[in-house]
Amino acid sequence: MSTTEQPDTGVEDAQQLRALVGEVHPLAERKVLDRLDRFCRDFIALSPFLVLASSDSEGRADASPRGDGPGFVQVLDDRTLLIPDRRGNNRVDTFGNLLSSPGIGLVFFVPGINETLRVNGRAKMTRDGKLLEPMTVQDRTPKLGLLVEVDEAYFHCGKALIRSKLWAPESQVERSSFPTLGRIVAEQTRAVDAAEADANLEEGYRSRLY
Repeated sequence: MSTTEQPDTGVEDAQQLRALVGEVHPLAERKVLDRLDRFCRDFIALSPFLVLASSDSEGRADASPRGDGPGFVQVLDDRTLLIPDRRGNNRVDTFGNLLSSPGIGLVFFVPGINETLRVNGRAKMTRDGKLLEPMTVQDRTPKLGLLVEVDEAYFHCGKALIRSKLWAPESQVERSSFPTLGRIVAEQTRAVDAAEADANLEEGYRSRLY
């Protein structure tokens, strides 16, 4: 090999990938459901937080956190979920993606439980008042919701959360050890005063969550 030639360190196809990582454990294949069973339903009812992944028609990906009280995602039936859209910054990245590419991936978390629930399927927006009205919080009814048609649902082992010690009290970071979001935005955009941005943010956290 010449001094300028680079070693081949990539993975080019599925066959090469499988040869590198090994075969799938039979249970890992068999555990994938095409609907939500009682364990999935119970986990979703306990979950106050999820990460929602989508992509646009050109494959540009986005992952968005969603959270509210435990069970904020409603199970309408064993193949359908409803996720309310709470107030945010109006970027609507997820909604924009779903207009052209309806595929969606969800990971549900429950504090104190290391296992997660993964749900993959297709989503569409709804403005149906009959569906959204029961999701009213603090007199605010969501303007939009996401209806998710479930293709796959399965529990993911807890190794990632165990390694990260995500729920361990000793893993919690002192808030003062990292800059406030107001300061970060002020420095990144050069368009706002840090103290003013922090004050607006705190007001939003206090009174405009919904």
